[in-house]
Amino acid sequence: MKFVHIARNTFRESVRDRVLYNLVVFVLLLVVAAVVIGRIAVGQEAKIIVDAGLSAMTVFGLLIAIFLGLGLVTKEIEKRTLANILSKPVRRAEFILGKYLGLSLTLLVNAVVMAVAITLALLYAQGGADSLQWRLWPTAFLLWLELLIVTAVALLFSCFSSPALSALFTLLVFLIGRWSLDLKLFAETASSPATRWLSRALYHLLPNLANFNFINQTAYGQVVPWQLLVGNTAYAVCYIAAVLAAAVLIFERRDFK
Repeated sequence: MKFVHIARNTFRESVRDRVLYNLVVFVLLLVVAAVVIGRIAVGQEAKIIVDAGLSAMTVFGLLIAIFLGLGLVTKEIEKRTLANILSKPVRRAEFILGKYLGLSLTLLVNAVVMAVAITLALLYAQGGADSLQWRLWPTAFLLWLELLIVTAVALLFSCFSSPALSALFTLLVFLIGRWSLDLKLFAETASSPATRWLSRALYHLLPNLANFNFINQTAYGQVVPWQLLVGNTAYAVCYIAAVLAAAVLIFERRDFK
């Protein structure tokens, strides 16, 4: 399966990228800062560490998903290596799938490193093992699923738009997805029929990322319900499959000669 080789090469290229190392260093420093701040806010150490750490995981993961995700296709086009790759017995669908899987693995490694750093910070701040240290892992998994959706969207935009516009569109999709509940409320209360129709269309078309954000509840010690884990996993798989199918369809129609 050629997409496996493409995925492996994409992962190696992502790991060699200095941006990835810088992001990991920044999040480690942020966790250390959270420990220091938590020591000042007596009694709130664990909450601050989890809140700041998982929020940093989201922000830095989003940067990786957008900037590295947009380069999956555009970088090959700019280097003029895409035509050479496609001239070999590699289907365009395999190219898209391999690129996506490679960056998904990079995001997984990044999420695991950050989650381990947060767990170690909690061990230090709490002076030993605590249930909160394992409760953050399901939340980290949800955040990883969210980033996988964002990566698929970034890859879709990179197949037909410029890097700058693709980054802007992807960021807007993320923000609207995080505010999907507000968008739904706006669709129900808008006075204009056209506005209500457009808001409903965006609500159903764009990903509902609000359900993947369980950071605040985790910081207060709540456990992610298994129904939410299963439901969001199924939703992410279906949405990613649909977005990648659209990306492949667009990519198949482009001429790179």
